[in-house]
Amino acid sequence: MKTNAKKVFALLVVLAMCFSLAACGSTSSTSSESTSAAASAPATTTTQSETTETASEPATISGSVTASGSSALLPLAQAASEAYMDKNPDLSIVVNGGGSGTGLKQVAEGSVDIGNSDVFAAEKLDEAAAKDLVDHKVCTIAMAAVVNKDLGISSLTTDQLTDIFTGKVKNWREVGGPDLDVMLVTRPTSSGTRALFKTWALKGVEEASESALETDDSGTLMETVQSNAGAIGYVALSYLVNNDNVTPVAIDGVAPTLENMYNGSYLVWGYEHMYTKGEGSEAAQAFISYMMSDEFAPSIEAMGYGASSKLTDAAIDTHK
Repeated sequence: MKTNAKKVFALLVVLAMCFSLAACGSTSSTSSESTSAAASAPATTTTQSETTETASEPATISGSVTASGSSALLPLAQAASEAYMDKNPDLSIVVNGGGSGTGLKQVAEGSVDIGNSDVFAAEKLDEAAAKDLVDHKVCTIAMAAVVNKDLGISSLTTDQLTDIFTGKVKNWREVGGPDLDVMLVTRPTSSGTRALFKTWALKGVEEASESALETDDSGTLMETVQSNAGAIGYVALSYLVNNDNVTPVAIDGVAPTLENMYNGSYLVWGYEHMYTKGEGSEAAQAFISYMMSDEFAPSIEAMGYGASSKLTDAAIDTHK
């Protein structure tokens, strides 16, 4: 009887040892799996990637940029400056007019960072000064003769337009209009708009000046034409966007529109230039790059300027 009890006790001890070993093996396996999973988990990968992306974002531009010159380019340059300063709150951009000749002179002297011009620098500066400047063609611009709305004139031939601006025609009845004296509103000789209009609308002939009201402020010119029945002047198409207070004049039957400029049928246009002395400052370069970017491109045509990329070969050939 005692012998059987001993056997049962021994069997129980063996079974207990087996269960203990099984439990240890399970614990060891679980621990090993946890260690392996922990070793393979990319705990810091996402954080490092996010840090790298943040570090690679472009820094905002700071400092200041000054520009002056073309009154034709002024509205576009001011709109671009406001948009770009919104993106770069530590950047100050001041854009003034004054005429292409003034802008080119000031950038050549170093008194402004950018000189805006309707014409090439070599047309306004001596060779040495022009050579130091770098040209950035930001867009194209067309110029249009404009008259008072009540005049009843909407189209003139090149010869008629030339005779009017040179003072040969002094009364509108000579070109099919009412018996009314012609009032010329012209630009100063420093104006790139004047130079462009002279070349492409007046066949290179100088305007009369002794009997003309002269201003390089396009807003003033528009108001003068609007309020004087016999007045005629000329402005960039950008000043005619959403403005029907004056009548734009077709030349030889071709209306002054972007489409006619692009296809080469309307000839009174030119490139709008932003010149820097050398490569210019980092801030000036960044601002000019923004004006020429795809981001700002929709504003160019919306404001009455032309995209250089849309000029046909026929249009380009007319201005070589």
